[in-house]
Amino acid sequence: MSLSIFDLDNTLLDGDSDYLWGQFLVERGIVDGATYEARNQEFYDQYKAGTLDIFEFLEFSLQPLRENPTEKLYEWREDFLREKIRPIILAKGRALIRHHRDQGNTLMIITATNSFVTAPIAAELGIEHLLATDPEFVSGRYTGRVSGIPCFREGKVQRLENWMQQHQQDLSNSWFYSDSHNDLPLLQRVTHPVATDPDNTLREHSLSHGWQIISLRD
Repeated sequence: MSLSIFDLDNTLLDGDSDYLWGQFLVERGIVDGATYEARNQEFYDQYKAGTLDIFEFLEFSLQPLRENPTEKLYEWREDFLREKIRPIILAKGRALIRHHRDQGNTLMIITATNSFVTAPIAAELGIEHLLATDPEFVSGRYTGRVSGIPCFREGKVQRLENWMQQHQQDLSNSWFYSDSHNDLPLLQRVTHPVATDPDNTLREHSLSHGWQIISLRD
């Protein structure tokens, strides 16, 4: 079966789940408001500019997982999904997922956002396979460290290659939908790269390479 791969943030979602999780933590008073919000915005701006140091960001973003009890984290995550994520799931994104499912394709979300945040979102979208940055989990608690390769830029390619070896899959007639120039390493590998509400850098690259450009916004 062909692989149909979707980026998550600003592709299937009308927003960025990683950034919104940080905002949610600020709103709930779980982290120090002004300091955390400013740093969260700084990293988000670096991501959009293509200058993000993924390990520096993960040291920051995974800290609340380390500092709070697991049961409270899961409770907050349910609230986050209900309040912040379900309202920004794009209807056309759901329709696109259905289209590829109806074609009999294997569906996957691949995202730099950590799997604590994104696993329930993938489940909400009915997508079985998720490749995300994995926070380390030891003896019932998150450590604040990363487990394995961060799922970012070239790391997405590495993670996908490892997954394909394990599942006897390849990129024959494969699709990848993304909004971000940070995903160019993977977009360049698939059969059908689709720039989806792309940023300016990805739009320019797509136009010069004849890639399809679509919008999932109303």
